[in-house]
Amino acid sequence: MKQGRGYRIALVQMRMGADPEKNLEVAMERVREAAGLGAQVVCLPELFEAQYFCQREDTQLFDLASAIPGPLTERIGAVAASCGVVLIASLFERRAAGLYHNTAVTFERDGSIASVYRKMHIPDDPLYYEKYYFTPGDLGFQSVETSAGCIGTLVCWDQWYPEGARLTALKGAETLFYPTAIGWHPDEKAEFGAAQYDAWQTIQRSHAIANGVYVAAVNRVGVEHGDVRGDRVSGKGLEFWGGSFIADPFGRIVALASHDAEEILVADVEPSLIEETRRNWPFLRDRRIDAYGDLTQRFLGGGVRGAGR
Repeated sequence: MKQGRGYRIALVQMRMGADPEKNLEVAMERVREAAGLGAQVVCLPELFEAQYFCQREDTQLFDLASAIPGPLTERIGAVAASCGVVLIASLFERRAAGLYHNTAVTFERDGSIASVYRKMHIPDDPLYYEKYYFTPGDLGFQSVETSAGCIGTLVCWDQWYPEGARLTALKGAETLFYPTAIGWHPDEKAEFGAAQYDAWQTIQRSHAIANGVYVAAVNRVGVEHGDVRGDRVSGKGLEFWGGSFIADPFGRIVALASHDAEEILVADVEPSLIEETRRNWPFLRDRRIDAYGDLTQRFLGGGVRGAGR
């Protein structure tokens, strides 16, 4: 990682409706607003074009996917170019017939595609039926040197895995972006809601601390039933908890959004703070890289027996 100049980042926390075209228009307007606030890198939530459709398994919903590159990326890239920003857009990618990915595209400020990242960890839980739609990513963890700075992008469920954050940071990323769609099951919120959000924020703050990088997590808000053009899931749906945030290299929250409002979060990334933090807390220096080979194993058993047993 070379120590460069500082840059301003923005997260667009937004609400999604049933019309994908309208969602796209609103998102692009928010990008323009973020650029007006001085942002040089802007990140949108996961799969921002539609309500979270993975609440059900429906073959017709594959029609929401787009080729990358293609007409959709051309439209988004044109907005990035008109605003002069680096833009991270999370998209439903149609790679080939029957092959789809949950993909984050980073656009340079001239509108060109700087990198493509395919979500590596794919969940499968009640109302989060992503394994039905998405093939696990095969491009690995990445960082990309943009005109603003060196950034890395992971997607939602990736945020629970320290290995992904570590590898992205080791490739030089100064900021880890996590486009997200995560929320509460309404029947669980009263009992577990506060703890679930706290765990989500804590694990990502730990990535910032362990790697000495900025972490920027952007979520959506609102109750959704996976409504796409009037076709929706019955029941209580999901309440997306917002709470987007930006943490500095020691895990301190420098920008925080509410749980229920559309907002644009802005913060400044200072590479000099990364340098200072890593000098005083040299976790990368003290890593025992000779001792971590077993991390490639699924499970290692029940532990080591004590002496004399």
